[in-house]
Amino acid sequence: MINTVSFPGLGLEFTLDRVAFTIPVLDRPVYWYGVIITGGLILAVYLCSRWGKRFSITEDQIIDMMLWAVPAALVAIRAYYVIFNLSLYQNPDGSLNWGAVLRYSDGGLAIYGAIISSVIVLLIFCKKRNIRFLSFADLGVHGLLIGQLVGRWGNFMNVEAYGGVTDLPWRMCSQSIADELWAKGLLESNLAYESVVNGTLGVHPTFLYESLWCLGVLLFLFFYRKHKKYEGELFLLYLFGYGL
Repeated sequence: MINTVSFPGLGLEFTLDRVAFTIPVLDRPVYWYGVIITGGLILAVYLCSRWGKRFSITEDQIIDMMLWAVPAALVAIRAYYVIFNLSLYQNPDGSLNWGAVLRYSDGGLAIYGAIISSVIVLLIFCKKRNIRFLSFADLGVHGLLIGQLVGRWGNFMNVEAYGGVTDLPWRMCSQSIADELWAKGLLESNLAYESVVNGTLGVHPTFLYESLWCLGVLLFLFFYRKHKKYEGELFLLYLFGYGL
């Protein structure tokens, strides 16, 4: 699906195609969302491998942990969304529609599931390898923030994860946004609908807000590291900072 997204207050316009490329033999589309998430993961592993010595964590330990953490996160990131939106995945008789649950390409992922599963996997991994969990967690939250600040741009490519209606200069507008707001009853009149279409009104680009916030928290943790008083402090600051 191709969408035109504009930021009329900034004089910017983008033509976005959700599909990055198609695998010829399989005739299978590969979406920008997946490409961006994967890119964020690779960048996170690369940078954490470079920073690992500061936390007494080796590159091999990071790679070994990721071999367990990534598959677990792929399950948890979907499971969390399904659990909290269960009605979307039920048959008329109330039973679970496993086909819909397993159809990742339809969308429906929640970062909280990946965070929870990653902490659990890290606890088990550190216990088995006799590694200090809190030290690894202090490093790991840097990787989480990198993945989150990059991954949110997948939402931009999908034209999703936006906020309420606004007339601020950085408002985001598109026909698809107007149609979705109208379908959900979030626009009060035809005039409001037309205002979103023509750019007089738009929505908050909340994907951008979160990406910038994660970047800010990441920079704070990176430079605060030298001043931390105990292991696990950066992990706790991440929970507070991202929660805030």
